[in-house]
Amino acid sequence: MVNSSPAVAAHAEGEEIEVLESTDVLPVAPEDQWKSLFNKYDPENSGFISTEHFRDLLAAHGSELDPHKLEVLLALADGNADGKICYQDFVNLVSSADELEMSNKRSNSFRRAILQGSRQLRNSALREEVGLGLSRRLVRHVAYETLPREVDRKWYFDSYTYCPPPWLMLAITIAEVIVFMYYGFQLNRWVLQVSSPYFLKGPLPYHPQLRAQAWRYLSYIFMHAGIEHLGLNMAMQLLVGVPLEMVHGALRIGLVYVCGVLAGSLAVSVADMTAPVVGSSGGVYALVSAHLANVVMNWSGMKCQFKLFRMAMALVCMSVEFGRAVWLRFYPPAFPPCPNPSFVAHLGGVAVGLTLGVVVLQNYEQRLQEQSLFWIFFSVYTLFILCGIFWNIFAYSLLDVKLPPPP
Repeated sequence: MVNSSPAVAAHAEGEEIEVLESTDVLPVAPEDQWKSLFNKYDPENSGFISTEHFRDLLAAHGSELDPHKLEVLLALADGNADGKICYQDFVNLVSSADELEMSNKRSNSFRRAILQGSRQLRNSALREEVGLGLSRRLVRHVAYETLPREVDRKWYFDSYTYCPPPWLMLAITIAEVIVFMYYGFQLNRWVLQVSSPYFLKGPLPYHPQLRAQAWRYLSYIFMHAGIEHLGLNMAMQLLVGVPLEMVHGALRIGLVYVCGVLAGSLAVSVADMTAPVVGSSGGVYALVSAHLANVVMNWSGMKCQFKLFRMAMALVCMSVEFGRAVWLRFYPPAFPPCPNPSFVAHLGGVAVGLTLGVVVLQNYEQRLQEQSLFWIFFSVYTLFILCGIFWNIFAYSLLDVKLPPPP
């Protein structure tokens, strides 16, 4: 078996669609079935058969295949310039649709590409494309930044149209800037706004005395302790969140972001019960930690330039922002006994990113409802949310927690 062969690509009049990388794992039973057939035409066990033998095999056993897959295999035989077929490319194609992890949309696109006429096969990587405009180069860059497999990169590159644009991360960032500027002019303070007695009086920040107002568990993301807090969160939100939204869409990215935000405020209400919360770090850290974990797990497949440097820069930004939050939490408050905002929301966001976020971002285009691991982590997350709600209802009175006065 040849494990290093590239994925098979079907190219039709400028549309290049790659089928599957050869490193994918196949079910044992189907592989044994097709291996025995393949060996009949490969008595030397070389891992290759001639295209003539390949067509004979399809003529004898093609009725066992899905018609769409049979068309792809016939295109492979017609267009292969080497005159031989690699076993791994063959068995990848005849594997089940579930193992291919394709949506019906992509399978139909395969069929259209084949039926259009030109069946010449190419192995060129997406990064070798020349003559691209600025917008297409940006799409290619985002593909290599976020997707580990060449098949997914090419499919994303061919299908992405900037419609809809990555509006969610941009809208949240713009709203955060507007709110920060409003309070900046109101308080006449741009650094450490949290030190103003009026900072926590608004309807947005989370405060333990106002925890019954449920919207504050989410709305606190629009308040920031100062321009340094806003700047670091904006940088990570735009540099990581926007590319992720371009690839995975607003629904998936919004799910990870909101789950991180909610987990952050609830984590504070459980672990740092007397502290308020401001800033979008819970959601930002969920996205960044999920992306970094995805890069680490697919290190060999993530072929973006300066990968190690960019990961180091992201970790530095996260460390600096987290260090600032820890320092601020234990800095003497300007108006005791009300403490400064908590840093525990960062940890809640990281926990969501390394569990639920990784699953959401791991399989490009695979429906979330088809992923068993997604439902496991989502159930654990839901259980945490329910425990956090009951904690906020009963624990404060049972533990006789001395809360700071209302803002």
